[in-house]
Amino acid sequence: MRFAISGASGLIGSALVESLRGEGHDVLRLVRSPADSAGADAVAWDPAGGTIDAAALEGLDGVVHLAGAGVGDKRWTDARRQEILESRTRGTGLLAQTLAGLEAPPPVFVCGSAIGFYGDRGDQALTEADGPGDGFLANLVVAWEQAAQPAREAGIRTVLARSGIVLTTRGGALPKMLPLFRFGVGGPFGSGKQWMSWITLDDEVAALRFLLSAEAVEGPANLTAPTPVTNRDFAKALGRALHRPALLPIPKFGPKLVLGGQMAEEMLFFSQRLQPAALTEAGFAFAHPDVDSGLAAVLAA
Repeated sequence: MRFAISGASGLIGSALVESLRGEGHDVLRLVRSPADSAGADAVAWDPAGGTIDAAALEGLDGVVHLAGAGVGDKRWTDARRQEILESRTRGTGLLAQTLAGLEAPPPVFVCGSAIGFYGDRGDQALTEADGPGDGFLANLVVAWEQAAQPAREAGIRTVLARSGIVLTTRGGALPKMLPLFRFGVGGPFGSGKQWMSWITLDDEVAALRFLLSAEAVEGPANLTAPTPVTNRDFAKALGRALHRPALLPIPKFGPKLVLGGQMAEEMLFFSQRLQPAALTEAGFAFAHPDVDSGLAAVLAA
């Protein structure tokens, strides 16, 4: 089968490309550099400029869109917030409109999204049936997902893959935590009562692949393990996995000084207790459904 992936050089995208190619599928990478200098598998696009090689996307079996400026890479200045927003809405809109206009469009468009959609919801158990919360990330995701609408209106099965915290030692949040925990000075953020909805990278990739073929799934799908944990329990689990204590709480003022108040609040202290209802109801089986098995697998990789 033939697929196209944007964000193919990123943490999740590169793992997805590797997985698909490992089973003999053809994968095209959407790249911002000229395609003729990026390899035979490259398709040129420029989200900011609104251009894309549409002809190269004819007749595909599916498209996975994962491109966008990193939410946690830099402090959230006004300019950075705008950059994050535009990198998602412009890229998603360009790709969705292009797919909608093809003579032979793909049957499925899996558009990356995020659990930031739900905002800060305390202890409330949430599924895809729940509406958006408040905050920069919630507003971002609403606009991001809306940009995918042209594909859905054209009859393409469009899935909004709302990813949780992806656990891997290859990047993301976990490698930033590991040094502290290995030295025995790790612990929960603030009170530790906030819920974390997480997923291992292996399950993230498996879920994306599942969504490419799961014809019953359309619209939002939470890509999170079925057993979310509080931040305090996650810290304890990571301590157990590393055979280190995890008792020292990290006061709120520390991350807020480093990241800025709003960024730290939304990324570290917002509480999101999610269930992956769309995935489980469609029959997806998690390899790592609980945090202990998840961390064991990630740290052993």
